[in-house]
Amino acid sequence: MAQVLEIRWHGRGGQGAKTAALLFGEAALDTGKFIQAFPEYGPERMGAPVTAFNRLAEEPIYIHSGIKNPDIVVVLDPSLIEPAKVTEGLKENGVLLVNTVEDPGVLRQRLNLPATVRVFTVDASKIALETIGRDVPNTPMLGALARVTGVLQLEPMLEAIKDKLLTKFRGQEKLVESNLQSIRRAYEEVRGIE
Repeated sequence: MAQVLEIRWHGRGGQGAKTAALLFGEAALDTGKFIQAFPEYGPERMGAPVTAFNRLAEEPIYIHSGIKNPDIVVVLDPSLIEPAKVTEGLKENGVLLVNTVEDPGVLRQRLNLPATVRVFTVDASKIALETIGRDVPNTPMLGALARVTGVLQLEPMLEAIKDKLLTKFRGQEKLVESNLQSIRRAYEEVRGIE
């Protein structure tokens, strides 16, 4: 892992970008990593563009700002790709992970990304609809992120997220289990080009 791994999340209000960053950070914390997980607030309304961030490291993190040059960009809503300029600042050897049905190669070509950027796609919306019953792609994107980065192992991450979700959704074990199922599916279904 890089000294400090930086992840920038792009989504829309209601899609769970902030929650995904928090869950990913808390799962990393459970493995002994130092973490930051925080949103960037703008107009807080359903459907408005939202940005969230993670930093992970093996040592304490002393940077306290938004992430301008991420190692990884995760996009929950493909309609944000151009207007939000999601690839802006992405490191030359970075990772782009997008919730879309689009082929990773076609996406790379459309965005004119250098060959050094690794591009991955997963239909997280479809997975969420089929497992959770709502188009909330945040938890499937966690599974895809774990797969493409290798930063967190799937089973320990699932256990950490399960604990957090059981606390948040007391008495809704079925909802928690459907979210965990969505993570597993996206982990298996993510497609990419290296």
